[in-house]
Amino acid sequence: MDSDLQHYLDDLVNTARDVLGADLVGAYAAGSVGLGAYQAGRSDVDVALLSAGPLTETTKRTLVARLRHEALPCPARGLELVVYDRAVAASGTPEPGFEVELNTGASMPFRRTLDPADRPVADGRFWYGLDRSILHQSGLPLLGPPAGEAFADLAPADLRRLLIDALTWWLALPTPPADQPAPGTEDAVLGACRSLVRHRDGVWLAKVAAGQRLIDAGDRAEVIHQAVAARHGGPPPTGAQARAFQQRVRDEIAG
Repeated sequence: MDSDLQHYLDDLVNTARDVLGADLVGAYAAGSVGLGAYQAGRSDVDVALLSAGPLTETTKRTLVARLRHEALPCPARGLELVVYDRAVAASGTPEPGFEVELNTGASMPFRRTLDPADRPVADGRFWYGLDRSILHQSGLPLLGPPAGEAFADLAPADLRRLLIDALTWWLALPTPPADQPAPGTEDAVLGACRSLVRHRDGVWLAKVAAGQRLIDAGDRAEVIHQAVAARHGGPPPTGAQARAFQQRVRDEIAG
């Protein structure tokens, strides 16, 4: 692991322990760090903390104040932190269920949500169940028991529904230019690849690895090759290519 990232994660866990004390029962690196695909300068840092029980609003606000970028500078694009009651993490619920959500960083819009009910529906409520499924498989423990013990996976029907919800949400975003390469379309395509691999093969992979798995399996979609190449400096797919591929993946998962 990148040394700056390791020091940051150590400081984050120590700061969270200062605030929560013995109520901090787990800390896990998720996302690209957990999946072994962290890229300095490109990736976010995704972290999940587990508390022994529900947190008071005062504790939530203190935790945000101590962990936001202005107090604890994040070496990546930003930190995406979610705190869960350990009972929620172990329940396998598809609902958001978090205690605190914090997005903060030099290149990331600030977000602080202290109650799932305050999360705008338009921003998507599928993220958390899917993230906990990834944590169940590949969470990197920074503190506490193995992630596979701390986080329950989703039931198959819930997983399928959340994957469909995620693709539907992406397809509803403003349409990028249809006939020219558009920044960000490679992530949209590779995110769809990851969903498709999870649906077909039952495993979560990093985005590029998921795209490569589909290529190796004989998928002829040129847009996957373009999306993988774009991660190495090539032109990204057009908006129309990305939309068509996302729709194809959504249709397959929906059956």
